[in-house]
Amino acid sequence: MAEAAVGKKVLDTGWLAARSTEVALTGVQLTTTQPPASDPDLDPAAPWIHAAVPGTVLGTLLKNQLIPDPFYGLNNQAIVDIADAGREYYTFWFFTAFQCPPSGNQHVTLNFRGINYSAEMYLNGHKEVLPKGMFRRHTIDITDILHPDGNNLLAVLVHPTDHPGRIPPQGGQGGDHEIGKDVATQYVEGWDWMCPIRDRNTGIWDEVSISITGPVNITDPHLVSTFHDDFKRSYLHCTLQLENKSSWVADCTLKIQVSTELEGNIFSVEHLQSYAITIPPDSDLEYTIPPLFFYKPKLWWPNGMGKQSLYNVEISVDVKGFGESDSWSHHFGFRKIESTIDHSTGGRIFKVNGEPIFIRGGNWILSDGLLRLTKKRYMTDIKFHADMNFNMLRCWGGGLAERPDFYHFCDVYGLMVWQEFWITGDVDGRGIPVSNPNGPLDHDLFLLCARDTVKLLRNYASLALWVGGNEQVPPIDINKALKNDLKLHPMFVSNQASKSEKHLSEESTDPSKYLDGTRVYVQGSMWDGFANGKGDFTDGPYEIQYPESFFKDSFYKYGFNPEVGSVGIPVAATIRATMPPEGWSIPIFKKRIDGYIEEVPNPIWDYHKFIPYSKPGKVHDQIELYGHPKDLDDFCEKAQLVNYVQYRALLEGWTSFMWTKFTGVLIWKTQNPWTGLRGQFYDHLHDQTAGFYGCRCAAEPIHVQLNLASYFIEVVNTTADELTDVAVEISVWDLDGGSPYYKVTEKIVVPPKKVKQIIEMKYPKMKDAKPVYFLLLKLFRLSDKGILSRNFYWLHLPGKDYKLLEEYQQKSIPLRVYSEISVSGIRHKLKMTVENKSKKSLTKSVHPVSTIDLVGDVSGSHDIGKETTQEGNESGSLWRKIRSGLSIARSNDNSRTLEVNGTDSGVAFFLHFSVHASGSATAKEKYNDTRILPVHYSDNYFSLTPGEKTAIDISFEAPPGSSPRVVLRGWNHHLDHAVVI
Repeated sequence: MAEAAVGKKVLDTGWLAARSTEVALTGVQLTTTQPPASDPDLDPAAPWIHAAVPGTVLGTLLKNQLIPDPFYGLNNQAIVDIADAGREYYTFWFFTAFQCPPSGNQHVTLNFRGINYSAEMYLNGHKEVLPKGMFRRHTIDITDILHPDGNNLLAVLVHPTDHPGRIPPQGGQGGDHEIGKDVATQYVEGWDWMCPIRDRNTGIWDEVSISITGPVNITDPHLVSTFHDDFKRSYLHCTLQLENKSSWVADCTLKIQVSTELEGNIFSVEHLQSYAITIPPDSDLEYTIPPLFFYKPKLWWPNGMGKQSLYNVEISVDVKGFGESDSWSHHFGFRKIESTIDHSTGGRIFKVNGEPIFIRGGNWILSDGLLRLTKKRYMTDIKFHADMNFNMLRCWGGGLAERPDFYHFCDVYGLMVWQEFWITGDVDGRGIPVSNPNGPLDHDLFLLCARDTVKLLRNYASLALWVGGNEQVPPIDINKALKNDLKLHPMFVSNQASKSEKHLSEESTDPSKYLDGTRVYVQGSMWDGFANGKGDFTDGPYEIQYPESFFKDSFYKYGFNPEVGSVGIPVAATIRATMPPEGWSIPIFKKRIDGYIEEVPNPIWDYHKFIPYSKPGKVHDQIELYGHPKDLDDFCEKAQLVNYVQYRALLEGWTSFMWTKFTGVLIWKTQNPWTGLRGQFYDHLHDQTAGFYGCRCAAEPIHVQLNLASYFIEVVNTTADELTDVAVEISVWDLDGGSPYYKVTEKIVVPPKKVKQIIEMKYPKMKDAKPVYFLLLKLFRLSDKGILSRNFYWLHLPGKDYKLLEEYQQKSIPLRVYSEISVSGIRHKLKMTVENKSKKSLTKSVHPVSTIDLVGDVSGSHDIGKETTQEGNESGSLWRKIRSGLSIARSNDNSRTLEVNGTDSGVAFFLHFSVHASGSATAKEKYNDTRILPVHYSDNYFSLTPGEKTAIDISFEAPPGSSPRVVLRGWNHHLDHAVVI
């Protein structure tokens, strides 16, 4: 039988599962004489079913339709909780078979990257205990127990956490807190934003693989870059473990290659070095590669600050008489992250490659509550955050030590990551009732998991910070050990730090010999530059606010807020797709004696943790400002208006105080791991809310904004370059399509990393100011009229509301939509150019907007300023649908033109695209959700003034055989104006 190739094979198919109480056989029998049938469908009476590995027990049961979808409606209440059924109920066998023939000179290990919570592993009749701990890797040498014929039988009996806890009737933050006694994720007992997970995420939840090596294997290389001469000179350091499993001396050649992709699949090899090493028999050797010199390497930058340049580092070891014995590779970004406390604001500052980064990001729980963590889902999640112009994600302590795929995409898209360990204030000593004041029961296990997590993640450029816990510090002994383990190497101690912290005696130690040594460790999320820095509960708030409040100096006192949150209702289609019809009723609006409205949700919304759009006694209902919602569609559309305004104001308000009062803010939170109804910018199905695009607008690196407290226009420059030769165009538009106010400022210069107050927006003080109006701000280059930032507001005069916009829904605004389509397999890319064909106002009292041609991309693209048309493509096979008010042209170059006829002039307000499949009819009792998700839009929920046009890039993967339709809707466009691809 031929030898297997050296390398790793992932075992992610062909798994079976069965409840342990329904299997009478032992692990020895299952993996020798009586394995289950490979296809359980052939024996319905057998307890075995197809398993989700990686995944959880609940994920497996759902895959086999043995439980209802726990995230749909109130289904989760019908699923048995582990507290009621007992741990045995969710103790499961997982079984698979794999091919791997033994070979005399090869060694094979079986690797589990994550099991929750403990297990017994059986392979070909041999047993191995996999100890407790959700965040530890297990590696078992199986060389001597492989079956001679290469057919291997593997069974794993997985046990839930020792202390799964019980969910109190009132719910609570982390249930009864018992889960805190174990080293596991804590959100599974439920939170004020999450339902309880009935199996507490029991399962083989991360990658399973076999690794085939020769006599010597490579373990946990540590890559570190150091810099000199203002980043002109750099060194790549590497320390790794080499293990000789043979009984003879291994004469080895260790090779390291560093390459970078130039374009396409063309790579440039920057370094190729080899070293002769001798390793005694049956021994381990720590080896530090001599530093590799780089001159002006391409640096990795956070999102919005530059490119995310990554090198490919490949390490291999050849053994004399055998050949290649093992290899390892990793993408690596040259960058230096520093973090200190800013003395002027008290907030924590992050510097990357010497440049201060104003942090605008969000809190991350995890992608999916059943741990269905795929590369594709991670890619979408992280790209969404980059699309919002965020630069940091905080991995909250009650969630996961995130997985390598998560970090890979953070590297690719430039999201810095704050990674917490598994401590939360609610569960570990500060909750109600107070419990686990000394944290987990097994402190040694916690530290083992922490150290192993560091080794797993430390080579990712995006990883910026280690934090001991959420709103709590670890127990004294754990905290002391983490501080020591994660102390900075002297080369990474900031100049602001005291000399006593520099560990001068260790100056000569190679930085790659540290466990990490390159990132700061902070003991808790409200300590040392976060919140008030002392551990008091000074994060938040977590509810609806008046938009102008975010701009007031009194809103938040401290320099860096790690958590501030608000509302998050998704679009109506998501409500219908995730709830039965009884969940489609909107909240009851109860008017109190004090004039405030209390929103009372239906029981399904209440279970899904709905946050109201009012705060009686503090904030009047923000949906009611637009008129009383008539039905679900009306409620959700008005909620999107509020979502956009709320989150744009939050980030613009924080940015208004950039470096003068604040160093950063993280929104609580950006998404939900289930179908929750609060604190999210996209829902669990991956459809974005309008808040997503409010954030995208507000967090532009270069941005023009209206301070809603002072009504001064401000220009934000977060970049390292001075902004020169620019001006701001200010235009006000009324509901009749006129422009009663217009102004272009003089030339502006904005220093790097500054916010500059430009001019007061005086329209509201004018005698004839309209009660509701639109404001369009454009920051543009004077040299070529290219737009750097565009920001569109809808506003009302003090004491007024937006109810006049209800009448505005009846406006019929003429539009033209050009589409350019590119299809490759299931991948679709479109450029949709939308033009408002209303006539521009030529009011004599103001300059017409057309005097400066600023028509362009609402996303703030730099390649705009010139108006282009495709009218030459409109002849030919043009066919008209007069009654629906639209027409479509199709031509051979895969472009389309869609005309939306209208008789009114004015702003095309709150337009948004969606993509749908031409789905078949389904049963009437089940909502037919035709949306194709996820879809990436360069912008959405946008508005166009008369004469304006913009280009929106859209990309998605369509189900095979579908005929995608791109649909345009808007506040005053109710017909489904669609382009069929």
